[in-house]
Amino acid sequence: MAKHYRVLVFGKKDCAKCKQLNQRLDDLLALPDWAEFEKCYYELGSTEGLVAFCKAECINPQRIPAFVVTRFNESTGTYDFVPNPAPGAADPICKTAKLYQHLGLQTDYTGAGQGVLPPKMIEAVLQQARV
Repeated sequence: MAKHYRVLVFGKKDCAKCKQLNQRLDDLLALPDWAEFEKCYYELGSTEGLVAFCKAECINPQRIPAFVVTRFNESTGTYDFVPNPAPGAADPICKTAKLYQHLGLQTDYTGAGQGVLPPKMIEAVLQQARV
């Protein structure tokens, strides 16, 4: 049976920050509270990864690693992107790392973001998908 949510993660080969994001998601999703989520990793250097990335439409390729949350649609049997409920609204936790159109995060490489997606940001976005 399909999980209710699928987190699509986009990364690059030999990227330490991509490995870190994957590990943080693996650690979080291994907890019983997050059993309705699964992760699907896409390498942007592969055809499959590039196609999935293009379908997401709202991630800046210069802000990888990134992820977007999808929800299983029982009527179609597919996963649909979870829309951002407040596009453009200030987010005190995710700040500029939050995606505009879909619910997800992209890495902020400015001095403020320091190129890291902290666990509290990841958890905040996944929690918002449940609402």
